[in-house]
Amino acid sequence: MLPQVGAQTVSLRAITAETVRAVMKLSVTEYQNRFVAPNAWSLGQALFAPEAWYRAIYSGEEPVGFVMLWDQSLLDPVPETPKVAVWRLMVDAKHQRQGIGRAAMRLVIDHVRQKGLFSTLSISYVPQEGSPEGLYLSLGFRPTGEADEDGEVVMELALPAS
Repeated sequence: MLPQVGAQTVSLRAITAETVRAVMKLSVTEYQNRFVAPNAWSLGQALFAPEAWYRAIYSGEEPVGFVMLWDQSLLDPVPETPKVAVWRLMVDAKHQRQGIGRAAMRLVIDHVRQKGLFSTLSISYVPQEGSPEGLYLSLGFRPTGEADEDGEVVMELALPAS
């Protein structure tokens, strides 16, 4: 069952020729631009990254965000122990603080768990005021004590075998 935010259902949907412009027009606040790349940039990266899995985040029938995973299980050949991480997550400024990001992350976590290939899901964030650290902690992610090449704090969510 898809999560509800208010009266709206939150879902992740493939981006199509008909929806790509709407997704590229979504943006975060000016202050948040330091935390996440524009969607057009992310889609450009995905074009050349076979390990990119990306979806538009919808609230009801309206695109309101974007999520992209770095998923080694999409490579050919698949590594013996593939890894997966949230590469991008954004919710349009007009739709923030409504629970959409949390609902979308739960859908992402379910997607990754259902693959049954990963022991952890990684994510990172810029350690500044306004970061999504609290959201990630509330979803069960824990700091690894590491930073990525851009100085972002790395967190992991354990995905126990079922």
